Amino acid sequence: MRNVTIRQLQIFAAAAASGSFARVAERLHVTPAAVSFQIKQLETMSGFALFERVGKKAVLTDPGAALLGYARIVLQALEDADRSLLALKGLAGGRMTIGVTSTAKYIVPHMLARFQAQYPGISIHLRDGNREEIFHAIGRGEVDLAVMGRPPENPDLAAAAFATHPSVIVAAPAHPLAGYDRLPPGILAGEPFITREEGSGTRRLMEGFFAAAGLVPRIAMTSSSNETIKQAVMAGMGLALLSRHTVGLELGIGLLRELPVEGFPLMRAWFVVHRRGMALLPIHERLRGFLLAHGQGIIDALEGAYGALTSR
Repeated sequence: MRNVTIRQLQIFAAAAASGSFARVAERLHVTPAAVSFQIKQLETMSGFALFERVGKKAVLTDPGAALLGYARIVLQALEDADRSLLALKGLAGGRMTIGVTSTAKYIVPHMLARFQAQYPGISIHLRDGNREEIFHAIGRGEVDLAVMGRPPENPDLAAAAFATHPSVIVAAPAHPLAGYDRLPPGILAGEPFITREEGSGTRRLMEGFFAAAGLVPRIAMTSSSNETIKQAVMAGMGLALLSRHTVGLELGIGLLRELPVEGFPLMRAWFVVHRRGMALLPIHERLRGFLLAHGQGIIDALEGAYGALTSR
């Protein structure tokens, strides 16, 4: 494997991720034949078949999976070296990739808009996913910084809290429980709930609340989309536990009602997270500092704007 090229490793890693040589060719602006040729060269050097066809998908063989781990290490080392050299230049422009959990995407764009007004030369790519997906993206070095609720306990991650994060129970305005001033947690036992998928921070929070209350949730529907959950609640399918930052607009204009359940809101925090072993560029450090200094104020202003809608 001494003669392998970086380009071959890039093509191999991309093919492993997509399972399609044609998609890799389109993404890298080469022909499918060129992708197949580079993979074949790798297979010749390694002495193993690296992919096998399962239906229309190219799936890694065991030797391919073993090689992929080392390919990622090599490619990540080159990326880290590039970052370190750029950091020495004090680069203030360029492109950054920010990871956001599905709930954080309701507040982070407002923060980035303020930040980008100060640094208009910065191009920002937002990558969203659930808690587990963003965690793995950080570990693989695919995002520069991430914003999420409770980050996984991992010594390789550096996390700093920058704002409070309340979660509430919401219902359709016509729901029978929406007219009460105070509700005991036990009243939720028989109510159908629309929930996030396994692996999301919101789902973990809901399960923790029900377990602590000695209750078992009645799950009517599961979705990976906060928007779908909100629509289902508005349609009267059930209740949902969601971040207040996810439903601020709907609460403000009366499409949803926050239920006054004892013990709510459940308070967490928003964190800005990065991989300890990854050298942050000066612009990443500035964004991290900006979130720590101004994140809570931007959220407060946003909630104030939503709250003002109620009195109109």
